[in-house]
Amino acid sequence: MGQLNRRGGGADNPDALVIGAGPAGLMAAEMLGAAGARVLLAEAKPSLARKFLMAGKSGLNLTKHQDIQSFTGSYPEGQDALRPILEAFGPEDLMDWAKNLGEPLFVGSTGRVFPEAMKASPLLRKWLARLDGYGVVRRMRWRWTGWQEGVAAFETPEGVEFVRPKVTILALGGASWARLGSDGAWAKTLEGDGHKLTPFQPSNVGLRVTWSSHMARHFGAPVKASALRAGTFVSRGEVVISSKGLEGGGLYPLSPALRAGEALWLDLMPGQSQEALTARLANRPRGKASLKDHLRKALRFGPVQIALAQEFGRPLAAEPAVLAAQLKALTVRHDGFRPMDEAISTSGGLSFQSLDEDLMLSNHPGVFCAGEMLDWDAPTGGYLLTACFATGRWAGLAAARHLGL
Repeated sequence: MGQLNRRGGGADNPDALVIGAGPAGLMAAEMLGAAGARVLLAEAKPSLARKFLMAGKSGLNLTKHQDIQSFTGSYPEGQDALRPILEAFGPEDLMDWAKNLGEPLFVGSTGRVFPEAMKASPLLRKWLARLDGYGVVRRMRWRWTGWQEGVAAFETPEGVEFVRPKVTILALGGASWARLGSDGAWAKTLEGDGHKLTPFQPSNVGLRVTWSSHMARHFGAPVKASALRAGTFVSRGEVVISSKGLEGGGLYPLSPALRAGEALWLDLMPGQSQEALTARLANRPRGKASLKDHLRKALRFGPVQIALAQEFGRPLAAEPAVLAAQLKALTVRHDGFRPMDEAISTSGGLSFQSLDEDLMLSNHPGVFCAGEMLDWDAPTGGYLLTACFATGRWAGLAAARHLGL
């Protein structure tokens, strides 16, 4: 077997092995290190927390400032299993944790919480310094390939390495953004060991739309002051028209309903009832005006609203009541989700049925799991990251107890 060199307080056979260096794995390593365990942190990529850093490029949305009941109720899948974990480490706790690292935060107008620096890198540097203080040993380019006779095996630049820890945390991520480390390759290993997995599906992802040629001029344009509906879910967030289709935060919360086969509807004037819209159209007769001019003058539609009405409503009716009904419920014709690797996150993964209440594998004592590899789903807006931090903390504390620390 290959031998680990001692480095920064590590050992040939550490107390704890954490596989995966995203937020869940780093938080698990912190809990174990703080408890006094000798921790080895193994990451398949050349650097740590790549997806976390990517998420912070447009402003790191750590969590949402919201009461815990509303917060936990926002998870469409895995909510029951996550509730005690989030109650133990919810939005307020995560905010306190970041502040204790020396990272000041602010709460936006919608309740979303961001570091004042807006980026993930300053927080990550401080976090890694804390882990260094606990003696956590890091190994990059170590890809876990499963167990051989109960020993964790890794492909590394130096060849195959083996590690025999007392406890292990798997924080291997979901199956999106493979270039950043979440490729879901671990699923076959765990499934082969008899663990129950739910198939991965894209979540928080754009839709493929085959546009008519007249839509090309609007690529990159935001769709504002509108609402999308799928099943019982309604979202009034902003979406963007792209050459590939539709994307953006206003669309992503509808992912569960769309996965379930619900149709997608677009309301171009969610702030007005169909009756009020009918009255506005009737009070300004179209006459000889083009439909485009009629919508612009009667309803103050902009170019994007007009284009979408023509794209999804054709043929648009002349009679005011029928036209109003069309504009309130345009059927968005689409070709399904963009590829899973373009998704911000995935649903599916390791079933909670394979885990006990400590997130330990029921048929593999001493092995705990955390983060996006678990079968839960969340909208964007801080929910994804909070659950990753919380499950990592939960698993890390449970592993420390398993060690008797």
